[in-house]
Amino acid sequence: MKDFLEAHGTEVENMLLTEWNLEDAKEVWLEEGREEGREEGRELDARNALIKGYPHETIHDITSLDMETIKKLALELNKKATTE
Repeated sequence: MKDFLEAHGTEVENMLLTEWNLEDAKEVWLEEGREEGREEGRELDARNALIKGYPHETIHDITSLDMETIKKLALELNKKATTE
């Protein structure tokens, strides 16, 4: 513990001095959960649109997902279709 505190003393001190309470923490956790849910929803919408044959650009416009993510989802769906 002594070695850790010597190496990271400033960081630990800053953490201790930062005002943080349980209500703030709960709000942060809730917002993180909401964002994860929104992201999962966008990916589900993109998968459904890919299955229906929508162009990648249209899916991007609808979901705001980046093209790399849409291409990754398309590859996953193609791999799944070829193994079934």
